[in-house]
Amino acid sequence: MTQHDWPVAIIGSGNIGTDLMIKILRSDGPLRVAAVVGVDPDSDGLARARSLGVPTTAGGVDGLLSMPQFGDIRLAFDATSAAAHRANWAALQPTGVRMLDLTPAAVGPYCVPVVNLDEHLDLGNLNMVTCGGQSTVPIVASVAAHGVVSYAEVVSAISSKSAGPGTRASIDEFIETTSAALVSVGGAQRSKTVMILNPADPPVLMRNTVYCLVDGDADHGAIRSSIADMVARVNAYVPGYRLTQGVQFETFSPENPLYIPETGKFIGIRVTVMLEVAGAGDYLPTYAGNLDIMTSAALATAEHIARQTAGATS
Repeated sequence: MTQHDWPVAIIGSGNIGTDLMIKILRSDGPLRVAAVVGVDPDSDGLARARSLGVPTTAGGVDGLLSMPQFGDIRLAFDATSAAAHRANWAALQPTGVRMLDLTPAAVGPYCVPVVNLDEHLDLGNLNMVTCGGQSTVPIVASVAAHGVVSYAEVVSAISSKSAGPGTRASIDEFIETTSAALVSVGGAQRSKTVMILNPADPPVLMRNTVYCLVDGDADHGAIRSSIADMVARVNAYVPGYRLTQGVQFETFSPENPLYIPETGKFIGIRVTVMLEVAGAGDYLPTYAGNLDIMTSAALATAEHIARQTAGATS
């Protein structure tokens, strides 16, 4: 496959859609931005797209369907909101155009590239979970590879300045989708998600704390190595993704169990992982790592799909 010969559309001309557009334009991968779709003709995202020579429409998904280049588009990124995605998918599904959903709508199966992308290469709609999911599901999966994670809890703190209208309108879906992905993709038996909008000024980077309760006597060294490997794999497409300190282990024995309300006594180990995500600064400020990890994961996913599709048809 040659450079930039797989046409894609970006639905949503806000911060996420614009950052994704710039990432694709700067990438030497197979994707080509064939259309950017918005609903506000005066939006900065549409103006920037036009200035870069990218075709645009302010007519929403209906405008996309009427664009002359629509027949060439292979995949559409949806960077709108959970509610809008459902309507967008209803309009595009009959056309056969694939969708990568960057909202918490969860119409399609959850996709975390480093964990389960190869399971979903042929599906028409993939959900990129949430920023919290892209940050923490890989960690839970790396722990679950070496023990039974009976419970996983994540606390995601992001700058309030990086939470736009779409994020704020979808907070309930964010929590539900992240928690569900920790189980279905991460491998935890139960899960909980906490989201914090930090109003600090100057804005702070995205921080995630992951707690995993692992039954019995798991191998600390194997878990530590598995987490380090996973962090390196995510860092390959999200350079600002890193541990802020070493992995912590606490052991709870039959003589000194951990008491969990409504569950009872837990015997095993508690693994605590602390992460930080800084943005690349392509369009969004570097403190908006929560948005950057979504666009970076979506880009990595789409490029892999494009290459696999080209290989299957060559």
